[in-house]
Amino acid sequence: MARIAFIVDSDFEDSEFRVPYDAVKKAGHEAVIIGLEAGRQLKGKKGKEVIKAEKSVKDVIAKDFDALVIPGGYSPDHLRTDIGMVGFVRDFFRADKPIAAVCHAGWMLVEADIADGRTVTSWPSIKTDLLNAGARWVDREVVEDGNIITSRNPGDLPAFCEALLRQVSRGIAPRLEAPLAPEAASDQPPAVH
Repeated sequence: MARIAFIVDSDFEDSEFRVPYDAVKKAGHEAVIIGLEAGRQLKGKKGKEVIKAEKSVKDVIAKDFDALVIPGGYSPDHLRTDIGMVGFVRDFFRADKPIAAVCHAGWMLVEADIADGRTVTSWPSIKTDLLNAGARWVDREVVEDGNIITSRNPGDLPAFCEALLRQVSRGIAPRLEAPLAPEAASDQPPAVH
């Protein structure tokens, strides 16, 4: 059984928390909700989810966890302003543990200075932020570049969860040497977000 940290603040994308959280628990792993303050109630941006931070980032260390999940929405934008949370994310990267970031969670990868040289995907509006941080951006449902797992939106959650659980059970993916060719997005319906 793995212990997986979920870093969350208010206005998270409801399904981007709930779907991976439930998948982690269904697979028999422990999921721990970490926020800026323990006991603080956090509400999803669509109001479907109301959760409570079980631990404060001040009271945890990356070495006590096997993987990290960063849901999207506005939550990553709030979290990236906290130096302790940024350091927590960076420590997962340095320990070569899986970091799964969906949608706007790429903001945290930028803030933690771990996107440089990585192939990633995200919600399209933060593509330029990732490119400016030195990442290679592609339009795919899931990208695994070493221990960094990224997806674009709630529609990608099945592939996102599968990649996360695979890395937790079998080890991290190989590093991508060359950028992936972008998927054609013109024949895909627009994501509802």
